[in-house]
Amino acid sequence: MLQLTKPLAFIDLETTGINLGNDRIIEIAIVKILTDGTRSVKRKLVNPEMPIPPASSEVHGITDEMVKDAPTFKQLAQELKQMLDGCDLAGYNSNRFDIPLLMEEFLRAQVEFDMKGRRLLDVQTIFHKLEPRTLSAAYKFYCDKVLVDAHSAEADAQATYEILQAQIERYPQLGNNLDAILKTIGEEPIVDFARRFIWDNGVEVFNFGKYKGKPVADVLRTEPQYYDWMMKGDFPQHTKQKLTEIYTRTILKKS
Repeated sequence: MLQLTKPLAFIDLETTGINLGNDRIIEIAIVKILTDGTRSVKRKLVNPEMPIPPASSEVHGITDEMVKDAPTFKQLAQELKQMLDGCDLAGYNSNRFDIPLLMEEFLRAQVEFDMKGRRLLDVQTIFHKLEPRTLSAAYKFYCDKVLVDAHSAEADAQATYEILQAQIERYPQLGNNLDAILKTIGEEPIVDFARRFIWDNGVEVFNFGKYKGKPVADVLRTEPQYYDWMMKGDFPQHTKQKLTEIYTRTILKKS
């Protein structure tokens, strides 16, 4: 069984689309596992304050009519922050999508959601490294169950937790705690969730464009207008937040 030293929150989102900068959450489910193994569940529909594209509704079944009277994310932000307080975070493809988009929503709502000290476990990483398949196939493979209500946020989050439990039993080399699991599968050297910057030997470097592989601080010193270009561009808020942190640190050090 999974051994926890702090609560672990499994998060799953349904959204208007997959663009971190522009799309919005329309459903969020959190399955919070406490250190004694008990769990609590929170599921909320969210008014995205924008139309839901028909192609997205075809995937998750959520329409504009279903969310028109739902609270906005800004109205839910403090409640969600409170439930996630003191938790490590987990999910399926969560490091690349759910957590980055959740962070974007907190930033847009101007609610500080501190990621310091939180460990991030993406169950998809274990699956892709050891048994590359989809979430439904993972559920069938590890739990021998059919995933009913796939793309229902709560069903997906619950299934992800069950998959992790089964993975721990199947792969003893993983260990049964987050430190051991993350040591086995590795942690990505990311700076911002959109991966515009990554760590390289302790230095933040660009991970895109003409300066890819170059230290961000060096570029900002020699070409400060690049900061302005990125801040005005269509980049996620979390990317801009991290860029500003590097810019401020660089300018202060230079001064």
